Amino acid sequence: MKTKGIYLALVLFSVIAWSCTSQDGLNNQSLKTSITANAQELITAVNSITASSGYGILSNSDLATSPSMVKSAEASSVTPITDTISLSQIAGVYDYKAAKYKKWSPMLFNFFAKTGTSSDFIVRLPEAKIKHPRLLLLYTPADTTLVNDYVIDVSKYNYVFGRYLWNYNLASTITVKNVSIGSLTVQSSRNKSEGQNFVSGFTFANGYEAKLKYSTGDTILSVYNISKGGTTLFEEKFTAIKDSASRHREKQYSLTIGNVQVIRTPTHGNNGLDSAKVYLGGVLQTKAVVKIIDSGSKDDATEFSVIGHNRDLQITFDDGTSTTVNQLLGSTITDVRSLFLSLRQVYFATNVVDWVAWSVKLNRLNM
Repeated sequence: MKTKGIYLALVLFSVIAWSCTSQDGLNNQSLKTSITANAQELITAVNSITASSGYGILSNSDLATSPSMVKSAEASSVTPITDTISLSQIAGVYDYKAAKYKKWSPMLFNFFAKTGTSSDFIVRLPEAKIKHPRLLLLYTPADTTLVNDYVIDVSKYNYVFGRYLWNYNLASTITVKNVSIGSLTVQSSRNKSEGQNFVSGFTFANGYEAKLKYSTGDTILSVYNISKGGTTLFEEKFTAIKDSASRHREKQYSLTIGNVQVIRTPTHGNNGLDSAKVYLGGVLQTKAVVKIIDSGSKDDATEFSVIGHNRDLQITFDDGTSTTVNQLLGSTITDVRSLFLSLRQVYFATNVVDWVAWSVKLNRLNM
């Protein structure tokens, strides 16, 4: 028994020693080396995202004809009172079918016919039409040869809307030629008392996920996140609160690239902010210095962020050299900004899914 006790004690000591050694190794790891490697990993991820079919649809500039934040112009412009489109009202399978204009028929429903039943809202149309949705309502004889190889499967849909308010919820998957290209989720709402709240996310077929969160009102919050398998590759978070003069003042800010995080928090006892601090694996880097560089007037902007193109961060390392986030990411930062702009506008939802959903609802009301 005594020998067994000594053995267990040695094992316990070894585990503790290994843990301390690992922590020391992390503390001694170069911040400069880590953030450079993390930036390169992010660049690789963004290149993979922008090369994917999912990004091609999400960022389709030909879709950019509706307002952002999922306020459907198609619905709100014709309905002055509050109305609702629910999944149960539009459930079924709808196929694109090229046809000439039918008098007294809702325009979009000229081109879609219900071909099956489903608890989901499934829209099938040609890939050529989704790439150029402005042609969706235009008929040419050649359209009769197109194949409905693009499938949008909407498993969650609820849209309550009025002239100046809305509450929107969507979850969908997308396949092209029987191959999954990703899934899109959107939650958006606006009312007079709470302002606007918006959350969207796109999971790409290659496993990367991009999420955006944005809210207005007395508190402004914006969060931009890129991850894979639950591991954050990039995140920027900005929070501001309204002061007594009805101006928004920055309350907290953080930027994460891999296991490196820069944080600026409120100063205790007043309304100011502490100088930013940088952490490596959760460990404060006391010899590193962070400088936040803002452009533009603080009275004119409600958000300062790298994604918003009006903030940059300069990090000076313990060897005296320095770099900025824009320098680390190079031209990739433009792709990151475009990715989140697409997530904020989600024209794919407003100009395709909502159009067809509204058309289905109108057709049923007129039956």
